[in-house]
Amino acid sequence: MSAKPQPPKSLPPSDDLRGILGYNLRSLRVARGWSQESLAHACDLDRSYVSGVERSHWNVSLGNIERFALALGTEPWRLLKMPVPVLAPV
Repeated sequence: MSAKPQPPKSLPPSDDLRGILGYNLRSLRVARGWSQESLAHACDLDRSYVSGVERSHWNVSLGNIERFALALGTEPWRLLKMPVPVLAPV
Protein backbone atom coordinates (compact mmCIF):
# COMPACT_ATOMS: atom_id res chain seq x y z
CA MET A 1 0.00 0.00 0.00
CA SER A 2 1.28 3.46 -0.88
CA ALA A 3 1.98 6.06 1.76
CA LYS A 4 -0.30 9.08 1.98
CA PRO A 5 0.94 11.85 -0.36
CA GLN A 6 2.89 14.51 1.53
CA PRO A 7 3.07 18.22 0.62
CA PRO A 8 6.42 19.83 -0.19
CA LYS A 9 8.53 20.62 2.86
CA SER A 10 9.94 23.99 1.80
CA LEU A 11 9.33 26.75 -0.73
CA PRO A 12 11.51 26.82 -3.84
CA PRO A 13 13.78 29.79 -4.58
CA SER A 14 11.87 32.55 -6.38
CA ASP A 15 14.27 32.37 -9.35
CA ASP A 16 13.81 28.60 -9.89
CA LEU A 17 10.88 28.25 -12.30
CA ARG A 18 11.18 24.46 -12.54
CA GLY A 19 11.20 24.29 -8.74
CA ILE A 20 8.11 26.51 -8.55
CA LEU A 21 6.30 24.33 -11.09
CA GLY A 22 7.24 21.17 -9.18
CA TYR A 23 6.19 22.67 -5.85
CA ASN A 24 2.82 23.83 -7.16
CA LEU A 25 2.20 20.56 -8.98
CA ARG A 26 2.91 18.50 -5.89
CA SER A 27 0.90 20.83 -3.62
CA LEU A 28 -2.19 20.62 -5.83
CA ARG A 29 -1.81 16.88 -6.33
CA VAL A 30 -1.51 16.24 -2.58
CA ALA A 31 -4.44 18.58 -1.82
CA ARG A 32 -6.58 16.33 -4.01
CA GLY A 33 -5.21 13.20 -2.36
CA TRP A 34 -3.80 11.94 -5.66
CA SER A 35 -0.75 9.78 -6.11
CA GLN A 36 1.74 10.60 -8.85
CA GLU A 37 0.29 7.67 -10.75
CA SER A 38 -3.24 9.11 -10.50
CA LEU A 39 -2.06 12.47 -11.84
CA ALA A 40 -0.07 10.80 -14.59
CA HIS A 41 -3.13 8.80 -15.64
CA ALA A 42 -5.31 11.95 -15.68
CA CYS A 43 -2.72 13.68 -17.90
CA ASP A 44 -1.93 10.65 -20.06
CA LEU A 45 1.73 10.90 -19.01
CA ASP A 46 4.15 8.47 -17.37
CA ARG A 47 4.38 8.41 -13.56
CA SER A 48 8.17 8.70 -13.69
CA TYR A 49 7.76 11.89 -15.76
CA VAL A 50 5.44 13.38 -13.11
CA SER A 51 8.01 12.47 -10.46
CA GLY A 52 10.79 14.11 -12.46
CA VAL A 53 8.77 17.30 -12.95
CA GLU A 54 7.99 17.49 -9.22
CA ARG A 55 11.73 17.10 -8.48
CA SER A 56 12.70 19.77 -11.07
CA HIS A 57 14.55 17.29 -13.27
CA TRP A 58 12.71 18.05 -16.52
CA ASN A 59 12.10 21.06 -18.69
CA VAL A 60 8.36 20.91 -19.30
CA SER A 61 6.62 21.85 -22.54
CA LEU A 62 3.72 24.28 -22.55
CA GLY A 63 1.51 21.44 -23.74
CA ASN A 64 2.32 19.36 -20.67
CA ILE A 65 1.82 22.35 -18.35
CA GLU A 66 -1.62 22.68 -19.92
CA ARG A 67 -2.29 18.94 -19.36
CA PHE A 68 -1.33 19.26 -15.69
CA ALA A 69 -3.50 22.35 -15.24
CA LEU A 70 -6.55 20.76 -16.87
CA ALA A 71 -6.21 17.61 -14.77
CA LEU A 72 -5.82 19.64 -11.56
CA GLY A 73 -8.60 22.12 -12.38
CA THR A 74 -6.47 25.24 -12.39
CA GLU A 75 -5.16 27.81 -14.85
CA PRO A 76 -1.76 26.95 -16.40
CA TRP A 77 -0.20 30.23 -15.27
CA ARG A 78 -0.96 29.36 -11.64
CA LEU A 79 1.44 26.42 -11.86
CA LEU A 80 4.25 28.89 -12.63
CA LYS A 81 3.41 31.50 -9.98
CA MET A 82 5.55 31.70 -6.85
CA PRO A 83 3.52 30.23 -3.97
CA VAL A 84 2.77 32.36 -0.94
CA PRO A 85 4.20 30.95 2.28
CA VAL A 86 1.56 29.78 4.74
CA LEU A 87 2.25 31.05 8.22
CA ALA A 88 1.44 28.88 11.20
CA PRO A 89 -1.15 30.31 13.60
CA VAL A 90 0.33 32.11 16.60
